[in-house]
Amino acid sequence: MRKIVFDIETKNTFQEVGSNNPADLDISVVCVYDYATDRYDSYLEKDFKNLWPIIEKADMLIGFNSEHFDTPLLNKYYPGDLIKIKSLDLLKEIKNSLGRRIKLDTIAEATLGKKKIGHGLEAIAWWKKGEIDKIIKYCLEDVKITREIYEYALKNGSLKYKDGNELKEIKLDTTDWEKEEAVSITHTLPF
Repeated sequence: MRKIVFDIETKNTFQEVGSNNPADLDISVVCVYDYATDRYDSYLEKDFKNLWPIIEKADMLIGFNSEHFDTPLLNKYYPGDLIKIKSLDLLKEIKNSLGRRIKLDTIAEATLGKKKIGHGLEAIAWWKKGEIDKIIKYCLEDVKITREIYEYALKNGSLKYKDGNELKEIKLDTTDWEKEEAVSITHTLPF
């Protein structure tokens, strides 16, 4: 199974576009980890033509809040339909088990012992200042954290978070996470 872990940063906020629809935002960078090549890469909008063949070869897209945010936003740029690729949204899995959403940073700190190196609003400020390298570094780090959380959950069937000072466990049913599904997607390139 070819898995791609991905994350997106934007050029603007919901307030700036006057909408709560992620597809109304603009992408500054997409970062991915490809299990098949064991590589992390980043793609600015001008580079999306190089991203599409990687995404199209994926059997599963893995993200954090990806079903609500990243996939609809990326789908705005993609000439096919990314919804047709199997996806695993770790935040959705957490919410389904726990009954509420928890920040990636909270999960990372309790589960992996590390914190994120920034947040999305900083990435937007960096974009406006032309500090593209900072955005890429931050986005790649989020992809690394998402990958490590995914692997931890797959191995242990759970993730951790802190509730006040108390460390708690979120049980996850990972049974079907890597079950292959038939993929029907409109490809951008001839194969």
